[in-house]
Amino acid sequence: MKKYFLFSALFALLSCSDGDLQIETLDFSTVTAQNCGTLSVDTELFFKINDNETLILTLASGLLKNEVSEAEITSAIPESSQLTYRTFSGTVSSSYFCDSPPPATPTVLEEINAEKGTITINTVAGETEGTFIHTIKLKNITLNNSDDTRITDLNIEDFAVITTTVPQ
Repeated sequence: MKKYFLFSALFALLSCSDGDLQIETLDFSTVTAQNCGTLSVDTELFFKINDNETLILTLASGLLKNEVSEAEITSAIPESSQLTYRTFSGTVSSSYFCDSPPPATPTVLEEINAEKGTITINTVAGETEGTFIHTIKLKNITLNNSDDTRITDLNIEDFAVITTTVPQ
């Protein structure tokens, strides 16, 4: 009887599912956020590249400010800002986002826009006068594929730590 109970318990444990997520985790923690051109408060597009997958963050206009924030600035996804996860047919580089027109290869295999979440930005003064450090965090991000199935439990703490200088 003990063997049957042990076998049943082991079978139940192994058959437990995490919801059959398409992607167990998205790990962009060791990848630096990039942007096209010179970083300024007008920069709205940031991206992280991890071989053949990317996270693309499009901020609402005016979110980055060259001033110390009294409180965190928030922006809702998708109402104000947008986060997109893309997979490509091969390794992608920053030229894909920065060249006009973008290169023909690699091609986009899948693109999923975040359906909900929050972006928070905290700005502090940099060490050099006239510079500011913006910490962008993503919270409660939900990515669902075309058949409305959640693809991952995405939890990214810091998207980017970026420094901007007051425009002259």
